[in-house]
Amino acid sequence: MAGSGSSTKQWLVRYPRAVPLTIFLLIAAITALSVYAIERGEDQRSAAQLRTRAAAISSALERRANSSSAYLRAGAALLAMMDDVPASRFRRFVSELRLDAEYRGADGIGWAQVVRPDEVAAFNELMQREGPGNIRLHPRPGPAQAFSAPVTFLQPDTQRNRLALGFDMFSEPVRRAAMLEAERTARPTASGKVVLKQEGKDPEPGFLIYMPVFKPAPGGRALKGFIYSPFNAQDFFASALELEGAGNFSVSVYDQNVGPQSLLAQIDGLPREDWGMTERQVVTIANHPWVLELHGARTDTLSGLSMATLIFGFLVAMLLTVLIRILTAQAMEDEAALRWLEEQASIRNSLTRELNHRVKNTLANVLSIIALTRRRADNLGEFADGLDGRIRALSATHDLLTQSDWGTTPVRAVVQAELLPYAQSGDHEVTLEGAEVQLAPNDALSLGLAIHELATNAAKYGALSRTGGVVSVVWEMLGDDLVRITWQERGGPPVPPKRGRGFGIDLIEKIVAHEVGNPVDLRFEPEGVSCVLTIPVREPKRFAMRAPKPDSLKNL
Repeated sequence: MAGSGSSTKQWLVRYPRAVPLTIFLLIAAITALSVYAIERGEDQRSAAQLRTRAAAISSALERRANSSSAYLRAGAALLAMMDDVPASRFRRFVSELRLDAEYRGADGIGWAQVVRPDEVAAFNELMQREGPGNIRLHPRPGPAQAFSAPVTFLQPDTQRNRLALGFDMFSEPVRRAAMLEAERTARPTASGKVVLKQEGKDPEPGFLIYMPVFKPAPGGRALKGFIYSPFNAQDFFASALELEGAGNFSVSVYDQNVGPQSLLAQIDGLPREDWGMTERQVVTIANHPWVLELHGARTDTLSGLSMATLIFGFLVAMLLTVLIRILTAQAMEDEAALRWLEEQASIRNSLTRELNHRVKNTLANVLSIIALTRRRADNLGEFADGLDGRIRALSATHDLLTQSDWGTTPVRAVVQAELLPYAQSGDHEVTLEGAEVQLAPNDALSLGLAIHELATNAAKYGALSRTGGVVSVVWEMLGDDLVRITWQERGGPPVPPKRGRGFGIDLIEKIVAHEVGNPVDLRFEPEGVSCVLTIPVREPKRFAMRAPKPDSLKNL
């Protein structure tokens, strides 16, 4: 038992957070699976309700279309027995159908007789004699068109329906396809999505149902015309939904395919942002396929049973987690004390190594500057002055690094620190241009030395030695890890084509180039000195100066 307890304690001490977290996650996973099962059942129930509602609406649409088709079948049987179809007989037939009570959603019933090319004049005379106003067949049929099927009569006789009289429906591809299919099958056939002529300029979509009427002919039968009904799609849809309400759903119908161009009608029972599940069913309307799309309400909240399960599981998980944390508290304090002592020793070692590294780098730079200054100086005073200026340049950059706790330093701050004495003078112009770029400490020191040497040279011999001189420093990023800094002088004394190498040239081309790891392009052009430095952009090494002391050791 003791061994088992010790092993358990080791696990708790070794993984003081993982063990409670594992237990919490295990209970949470069981709870989540339970909630998922509950919600899945709710979703299946909602989907079943959505399918049932879609089937009911599809049935209502089919019943409404079948009712309209039945009237057209009866009318086709009657008209087939007549040699001619006079307007008076057609009006009487339609009036006895009592369309207002039994034909909801339709614009009426119409007759479109077949007109052969040699019968156009006779048809126009018929329309002049029995139709209202100056009605003629339009558009004029082309030579390749076998026959026309113009709107001959359309009841009820309203001003709206009169807009369609004389229109050759066979001239329009969607209507023509429906007519040909109706003739082939001898069944009521709906057209695709069209805009009815009686709509005028109103682009509301509609459709038509055609029933062919035949007459006896030698060797069989001949097409006499079509009895048809035009429908405003939205009105037809609304009338069908009176038989089976839409409920708390958004319902749309499309002509064959779902898409904005094929939308026939829509009833928004829900805002679009509240749409959830979608159910689609194909509905056959008078031998023509429609797609019914039903959108149910989105449920953003869990059911009551799911919420109760979730809360109970969370409370159990929290209770077990707190219990494990209490059991491991004392062991964690002991381990924290030992870990803090080890961290302190590691921090001291890191601090010593970092300090040694930076001191050695600084001393190496100072020794290089002293050696080069000594070789180039002709007397002690010149040596002291040159050494003083360069050490001050290092000091100025060190001040910037100290202000940033030896973190990154902006390029602009380094350049401004070295050019500050010259930028305040009104005799010449100093311009700085570039984005915000941060340099690591060693790279900032190298840039400060280079700018100091370039500025000193410009003050003695270049643009900063003469009134009206201009010095511009421009920097830009080359990729993600390099910055190019360009020093350009203009307006100073002409630069002689041949000149001796000074300390500044050696310092920039040797020390600075070595430190930044890239060559320096230094040119003494006649119009002024130019220098291009390519410096890496890298993160400085960071280390913790002091580790936090655990609460259990604050009183040691």
